Amino acid sequence: MLGRIVDRANGIVGRASERSAEVPDDVRRWPTGRLLSSAARQVERDWNAHLAAWDLNHASLPVLVLLAHRDHSQRELATATSVTEQTMSRVLARMERTGYVTRRPHGDDRRRHVISLTALGAEVMREAADPAPAEALSTRGLGPEQVEQLRELLALMVIAGQSPPRPGQLP
Repeated sequence: MLGRIVDRANGIVGRASERSAEVPDDVRRWPTGRLLSSAARQVERDWNAHLAAWDLNHASLPVLVLLAHRDHSQRELATATSVTEQTMSRVLARMERTGYVTRRPHGDDRRRHVISLTALGAEVMREAADPAPAEALSTRGLGPEQVEQLRELLALMVIAGQSPPRPGQLP
């Protein structure tokens, strides 16, 4: 019995390695989705490394920007940044430890908290939210015309993704 399991596992591994040999090494031959995903992960890693200087990441910087405009509840912040309240709770706990935000009980609803930006949080937000480093990281290796073209194509993709697919149309 064990021998058959090992033989079967070896067959699966063998077939998988045969298939992996078929994957093109030239990134220009990768499917578009894989290229987009890989580029996005690379930009996110680089952006997080940049934000680490302020003990921030891609999830916490938008919170500072939102709070720079006005105080919010945890639920409002979670909704605005498209994360769960549980995730937002962890983001806020870290930001509270760094002194960037404060939480205080809501005046009318004791189950809610009001999240506010501190003076330190506002200073860090002004430094970390500078768009120039983000633009440089996400367009590295491209000329001005290519950047303009990339932005136009990405905008078209975002807009297309916001409208529901028609019947019979692939999502």
